[in-house]
Amino acid sequence: MQHPSCAPRTDWLELGQDVLNIEIEGLKAVRDRLNGPFVDAVTLLAQCAGRVVVTGLGKSGLVGRKLAATFSSTGTPSFFLHPVEGAHGDLGMIRNEDVVLAISNSGETDELNAVLPTMRSLGVSIVSLTGRPDSTMGRLSDVVIDTGVPREACPLDLAPTASTTAALAVGDALAVCLIHWKSFTADDFRKYHPGGSLGQRLSLRVSSLMHADAPCAPESVSIRQALEVLDAGRLGAVILTDAAGRLSGIITDGDVRRMLCRGIMDMDAPAHTLMVRSPLHATPAQSVAELLDVMEARAITVLPVVQPDMSLAGVIHLHDLLGKGGVKFSGR
Repeated sequence: MQHPSCAPRTDWLELGQDVLNIEIEGLKAVRDRLNGPFVDAVTLLAQCAGRVVVTGLGKSGLVGRKLAATFSSTGTPSFFLHPVEGAHGDLGMIRNEDVVLAISNSGETDELNAVLPTMRSLGVSIVSLTGRPDSTMGRLSDVVIDTGVPREACPLDLAPTASTTAALAVGDALAVCLIHWKSFTADDFRKYHPGGSLGQRLSLRVSSLMHADAPCAPESVSIRQALEVLDAGRLGAVILTDAAGRLSGIITDGDVRRMLCRGIMDMDAPAHTLMVRSPLHATPAQSVAELLDVMEARAITVLPVVQPDMSLAGVIHLHDLLGKGGVKFSGR
């Protein structure tokens, strides 16, 4: 329910654009003021032999958490230190080879300024992002980057909006400079983002992950002989082919288990009497993402891979698609 004293507004699009314009105005002001201290900060952070310790309180602290994550994921070891927790023992995490990045728009955050002298006594260098370089925090810092903005987007000029955007943007600028300084590559980035490797894997083709040396046998061999191939292949299945070398069927560990439970296994019978005929199969050109959907939907763990003429090209296991390494079932 709208408060009786609140006048209704309908110009939300215009208001939203005004907010963005105010924040853009703030970023332009910070950009145009960027000077030597920014370069000094990049140099300090790049030459840091320890870690970048990011600290701040409230909204500035939230910006700091994001920047610590960005630094860490792009080759600059970093962690966030809450100033209040620091005052109660967490300063013990700091070493003299570290560099502190402190964030406060006013530069007069009591809880933060209370721990900065102790940080200095530990031998660390302090870089600060603040809208008031002449503040207490600024005077306690070795390098001060002025992130002051003309005004906040908040109509009360109370909630940090343009100022936190400016601090975040300058922090990102520092991180990008460090990427270039350290020649941080896409391969380096992937090392720090193993969770992203599945996404990369899903864009591959089946041909790049399949086992070309598929465990296979002619459909005319005995079940005993087929199971020997299955066991040696250690993929949980044996692929059976016809006289022309085309895919004919498949026998999996599950098929063997079900037949044994029924008590109808004749080890000397032809393998084609046990195999699943015309099984679902993949092609080398198929995408891993597409095949993964199919295998999960059908609860299938292994599939033969065939060429357009149905000749056997290889075999693919679900673990290959998910990047879980070598698949071994025999316990060897």
